This record gives sequence, structure tokens and C-alpha cells, in this order.
Amino acid sequence: MAYSQRVREILSWYPSDNPGTLTNIAKLLNTGTLAGTGKMVILPVDQGFEHGPARSFAPNPQGYDPDYHAQLAIESGCNAYAAPLGFMEAVAGKLAGEIPLILKVNNSDTLAKVDQPCSALTSSVKDAVRLGCTAIGYTIYPGSGARNTQYQMLSELIAQAKEYGLPSVVWAYPRGSGLSKAGETAVDIAAYAAQIAAQLGAHIIKVKPPTSHVEQPEAQKVFDKYSIPKGNLAECVRHVVQSAFNGKRIVIFSGGEAKDTQALLDDVRQIAKGGGMGSIMGRNAFQRPKAEALSLLKEVMNIFRS
Repeated sequence: MAYSQRVREILSWYPSDNPGTLTNIAKLLNTGTLAGTGKMVILPVDQGFEHGPARSFAPNPQGYDPDYHAQLAIESGCNAYAAPLGFMEAVAGKLAGEIPLILKVNNSDTLAKVDQPCSALTSSVKDAVRLGCTAIGYTIYPGSGARNTQYQMLSELIAQAKEYGLPSVVWAYPRGSGLSKAGETAVDIAAYAAQIAAQLGAHIIKVKPPTSHVEQPEAQKVFDKYSIPKGNLAECVRHVVQSAFNGKRIVIFSGGEAKDTQALLDDVRQIAKGGGMGSIMGRNAFQRPKAEALSLLKEVMNIFRS
């Protein structure tokens, strides 16, 4: 299909990237219900590793089956499906390009309670190429004492991925003993995490919906001096998007903790109003019965399309 003007504009934000990487960014933007709009909705299913199988899949037992999630992503019209190595190996050969795949190359579990989180590298760029993936995904924890190790690892992985023409999707999740619980989603911290991910070379940046809380006293002074708006979710989202190269990086937002449909859709409307370019929605989708999940994802896509 011919690229829309919006897709061409987004591709122009990455002038140093090779044709292979740009082609795969375009593939992500030109798949599914939102094809050509410059917006995207991605279904990520790394929660079995990150939170455990019962917490992730017991609400909808179909979710124990990796085939279920891939088909949910396809049937709902998602731009892509993201998962760790095991889930991806279970479906990639069956899909053969039916939907873009994002291999989540690092993961962590909840079995150890640590103050300075650092995910393990659980797969490689070569695995992504072998499985026909369109991109790699990687989580960083700005605020962790192990953050610099993660940044260095991510920098190396992005360089490797570019050699194979693969863009990188970065989960930028502030976490660590230096941050309060409220600080993990504070507007100044979320914006800082988005900036770090962009500086490290991320093509697509995933952050949690930011709150109006400001964690850093130094940042609070700046917010006050320049009257940076943060009165609602849309204003907080706008600041986070601005912090990712003045909106010249694709910034998408997670669905967060499980919540009722109306509250979730209200958040999505605010994210869209604030300039967010999409949602990456896992538990809020796949933990529902399939008919409800399909309906929800389609409603989310309708919000971004409008």
C-alpha cells in the first residue's frame, strides 16, 4: 500500500536509519485497523514471565495457550504482537508474517524482591531475525542502581538490531530504591524516562500513563517557574511526548493495572488528547473473555483513529 502523508512524516524523524529499519517501522504503522494513521495498538504478553502464570492467565484460562494471544492480536486488528522467546517460538512459524512480531529480549520475574531491579537478557537479535520479527523490545528501569548496565546493554542491542534492519521498542519503566511508589509514574520521571529511551536510540517508547505528581524537588521548581501544565492526564501525556524529541519519537502508553472498561477508555481518550500515539495493552485485554477483549481493543482503536 502507498504510505500516507502521516507515515512518511514519522519516517522522516529517523533520517540516520537504514532502509531495512525504516521499512519495518513502516510495517508496524501500516498494519491493522490503524494502518496509515500514524497511531498503533500493540498486544504485549510478557506478563506470564513478569508476574507469574496464575496472576496473568487465571482470569481467562485461554491465556495459558500462546496461540490464543497471537490470534487475539490478529482478529482485533492490532499493529503488532509482542512476547518473550518462548511464546514467540510457539507461534512465529504458524503466523509467517500475518502480523508484525516484537521479540521481548529481556525479562524479569517477581520471585526476588530487590531494590535495584535489572532484567535478564533472555533472547537475542539473531533470535528475532530467525523468527521473522519486525522489531525487538527491551525494558529499562530508570532509577535502578543497575540502570547504567541496562543502558549500555540496550545501546549495544539497538546497534545490533539496526544491522539487521530491526527497530527497537523500549519499555521505559522507572523503578528502584531512589524513587517512591508514586514517583514511578510521576510526570517528571515519566518524561525523563522517555527522554532517556529516545537518547539511547529507541524508535518506539512505551511508558506508563503519567500522574500529576512531581517526584524531584529540582523538577518541581521548574514546573512552577514555567507553569508547565499537569492538571490532568492529557496535559501530563503532552509533556511526556514533548520530552521525546518534541514529539518526534513514537510514544505509546501502557494500559496499566486492570480496571473497568469505562475507566480504561477514559484514560485512552486522555492519552489521545494529549498526543499519545497509541496504546500497548496487555492484561486489560487478554484477561477478559475473548468477545469482550475484541470489543475493547476495537474501541481503543476507534478512539485513536478519531
